[in-house]
Amino acid sequence: MTDNKNQQTLMRVQVNAQYIKDLSFEIPNAPAIYTEEINAPDVSVHVDLVANPLYQNIYEVVLHLKINAKIKDFTAFIVELSYAGVFGTNVNNEHLRPLLLIECPHLLFPFARNIIANVTYDSGFSPVILQPIDFNSLYYSHAQKTETSAII
Repeated sequence: MTDNKNQQTLMRVQVNAQYIKDLSFEIPNAPAIYTEEINAPDVSVHVDLVANPLYQNIYEVVLHLKINAKIKDFTAFIVELSYAGVFGTNVNNEHLRPLLLIECPHLLFPFARNIIANVTYDSGFSPVILQPIDFNSLYYSHAQKTETSAII
């Protein structure tokens, strides 16, 4: 039987900081795009993750989101957000990559989603509310594609 106190010690993660590392918002066809009938733009989302060691047991995890929105054949807007967190952990190496590339982005995502919704709304468009991202599936699909990775 596993002692809950010992199990919590093994799987501990601490959020030390979180911040916008980079934010870019473009409306390449302004002001003409605002004359178009804006129903629901066609939105595509690209997700990327990077984890970098900072100190012993301290890591920076960066969630990169790129959102392209099109109305008809025109680009309505492009949002690029790199939202980062500094995490401390004492997990063993076997669990480190899944923790950094599944659990940490899961903690960062709601804040990044809020930033994107606010930026798109403040620009005169309907807010883009990103749907939840299954970081678990992303991690394991990436692991199947390649045995080695540039991430940590």
